[in-house]
Amino acid sequence: MKKIDVFQIVNTLFVLLFALLCTLPILLVLIVSFSDEESILRKGYSFIPDHFSLEAYKSVFGSNDQLLQSYGVSIGVTVIGTLAAVVITGMAGYMLANRQVRYRNPIALFFFITMLFNAGLVPWYMMNDLLGFKNNLLALIVPTLIFSPFNLFLVRNFMQELPEALLESARIDGASDAYIAFRIVFPLSLPVLATIALFYGLGYWNNWFNAIMLVDKESLYPLQYLLYKLQSEINMVNQMQGLVTSNITIPTESFKMAVAIITIGPIVLLYPFLQRFIIKGLIVGAVKG
Repeated sequence: MKKIDVFQIVNTLFVLLFALLCTLPILLVLIVSFSDEESILRKGYSFIPDHFSLEAYKSVFGSNDQLLQSYGVSIGVTVIGTLAAVVITGMAGYMLANRQVRYRNPIALFFFITMLFNAGLVPWYMMNDLLGFKNNLLALIVPTLIFSPFNLFLVRNFMQELPEALLESARIDGASDAYIAFRIVFPLSLPVLATIALFYGLGYWNNWFNAIMLVDKESLYPLQYLLYKLQSEINMVNQMQGLVTSNITIPTESFKMAVAIITIGPIVLLYPFLQRFIIKGLIVGAVKG
């Protein structure tokens, strides 16, 4: 008879309980998004509302063309920006991890300083205006394209763990740095590259600040900014409604939950495919400083 491992049973139960606790808030958000606004105001957030309603989603999808267009803008910006940012960060990380590069440590210090200090909002806006990043897709991509120093050091630390003998043998065979980077180092660094790809993807997908500062055309509004505007308009209508007597209930709380479900959907679907790479990339990339 196989011996029962008490620790394994307790550990499994603990993990299942923790997973349930992490899932319940998302489930609550989903249920509230389909709840009637009056029941929310009367009972608060509840897993079993009095009435279900689609009013929140009708408010979100009321202008189908604009919503689909904003979805397309967000998807395009996220895909293009993430790919470009990963390539740039990967090349910079390879340069800082390459022992053949002189002064790589002072250069790394230069990037580290940018984690502590920045020029501020006004120089940022003036630089984008000077370079022509206004009212075009570049305004949504390029200002966020400059790689994060944290991601850069994560990639550098991972690449420093690769066997130096492998790279030396490639150089002896006449391989160039570009060949070594894209055919040897990058494929071996797939876990950490997938990790920073998720970070960059989240940053682009959730970015609405660039649209506020640099975009005036409705055709270029990303999804986050469009939903932000819709929510602001609903809040304004509710405030105006408070000044007059009306029996109409605007779905404010359920609208917020519907917006959350719509925006996190693509990320929730993408994460399981990258999970195994992310865990390995974070562990290995964070071991060595």
